Amino acid sequence: MRVDERVSRALVHPDRFSELLADLGSIQVAVPVLAVVLVYVGLRGRAAGTHRWWLPPLAAAVLMALVPALVVPIKELVARPGTPAMPPATGYYPSGHTATAAVAYGAAALLLLPFLRSAYSRRELVVLCAVVNAGVGFGLVKRGYHWPLDVVASWCLCTVLLTALWLFLTHSQE
Repeated sequence: MRVDERVSRALVHPDRFSELLADLGSIQVAVPVLAVVLVYVGLRGRAAGTHRWWLPPLAAAVLMALVPALVVPIKELVARPGTPAMPPATGYYPSGHTATAAVAYGAAALLLLPFLRSAYSRRELVVLCAVVNAGVGFGLVKRGYHWPLDVVASWCLCTVLLTALWLFLTHSQE
């Protein structure tokens, strides 16, 4: 945790840009982006006559609903205090904003990948998703909302969740 604190002290320099990056992980921004993709993928699948067209959007929506169900109990169990930039409280580990962003943007990317024809466009979508999520994590740390390990913990948790979604989507299309 000492390394975490040193890294945080070196990075914390609140500014408007880091706040905007952090806001990309809020429920008010990330979830509507996912909702638009859910509707788009559902409509495209239904129009194409895809068998069980509703299953991929439903799976992604359920995964998004699982985020607070998983993150909140971990926050309560760990009860890690916030950075010096935050008011005295606990429940900062893991980062809920990071988890929201990772699952919302990651699930949206996984749902859109089959609709992209070229390897280049698929790669660009994945890169965009990674850049947005890295920006959210950086913004949260630079703004002082979270310790670096809070962000990394959420990325680890969401890697497992998104891998499960990817496996489910891959096997449900067979």
